[in-house]
Amino acid sequence: MKRGFGLLVCVWSLLISTPGFSAEALPQRIVSLSPVATEELFLLDRGDLLVGRTRFCTKPPEALKKEEVGNVLEVSVEKILVLRPDLVLVGSMTDPKAKDKLKQLGIRVEEFPAADDFNGVCESFLRLGRMVDRGKEAEAMVKTARGKVDALRSRIPERRRPTVFLQVGADPLVTMTGGSFLNDLIEFAGGVNVARDARSRIYSREKVLADDPDIIIVSGMGFVGEKENEKEKKVWQGYRDLKAAKNHTVYVVESDLYCAPTPLSFVNALQNMIRLLHPHDPA
Repeated sequence: MKRGFGLLVCVWSLLISTPGFSAEALPQRIVSLSPVATEELFLLDRGDLLVGRTRFCTKPPEALKKEEVGNVLEVSVEKILVLRPDLVLVGSMTDPKAKDKLKQLGIRVEEFPAADDFNGVCESFLRLGRMVDRGKEAEAMVKTARGKVDALRSRIPERRRPTVFLQVGADPLVTMTGGSFLNDLIEFAGGVNVARDARSRIYSREKVLADDPDIIIVSGMGFVGEKENEKEKKVWQGYRDLKAAKNHTVYVVESDLYCAPTPLSFVNALQNMIRLLHPHDPA
């Protein structure tokens, strides 16, 4: 361990042993290692409390003014300590070793894992709202989001539900099964996720060809660029006997729209999904 880092640890230890320090007090300095939590802090009008973020915490644009402490997978504990946070928000992909170090130093670490469904997206937002004294505001936003989702679902045309394969990774090929907010997204839009009952999210092209879905949607989940997604689209279009290729229903979607939803952005994602699944009856 570097000498400077050791000094920081000593200073931090003195700080948390000072009378009046409370790990559960209303946070005043927050480092967010979760893109979703970062965006939600600003939705809750608590962006002023944010002092640090990851490279992938890019929404809203105001977040870019905050100090960068790493990416989603790897972060600098040293940089985080320099920012003197009293709360660090972490996601499912945050380095476990970094989380353990922060906890060992007495820093309050709150984990926000990826939600299993739309209800989970809402509950996570409500939890963060209570954490930063914006519980009532969070409840109002969730109520609005749920109302809009219900309204959109009620307008889904009652006809044959198109089958959908949603790709979120290329090497290996990764999709989303049941028990995920993206599965909810497909079903709420009036579609059938061909991978809903799959045991693993690691899929194969051969299985997709066997499923022969009506629609294929390619989303890189924020870790690959538009060129890579377009390349994947061309791969699927190359299978001439594939229904989605023949019907020109292989789509590329903006990964930010699908991969990290807040309750409000889930509504936007649902509108997009409905347009793809029911192009003649746009939401």
